[in-house]
Amino acid sequence: MDSLKQILSNRPANKMSYSKHEFQDFGYRMAQQLNDFAHKSLYIKLAKTVNRNKLLDALEFVKASRAKVPARLFMWKLKSLKD
Repeated sequence: MDSLKQILSNRPANKMSYSKHEFQDFGYRMAQQLNDFAHKSLYIKLAKTVNRNKLLDALEFVKASRAKVPARLFMWKLKSLKD
């Protein structure tokens, strides 16, 4: 019988994301690029409700910068694009 430590070490570390809809996949990819998996449901909701061009503009802005916290910069830029 294997110990609990051995069972957990054999378990895959990265769970795959199975998306049913395109916006779910886009939201998951945004969370990946922003390195913010704790809030991936937020990005999925944004991908569903917010204009895709605005999301892509904010994402490109974050990629071009050297932010310490890219998720915070993304939300700031998205808010400024909405206004």
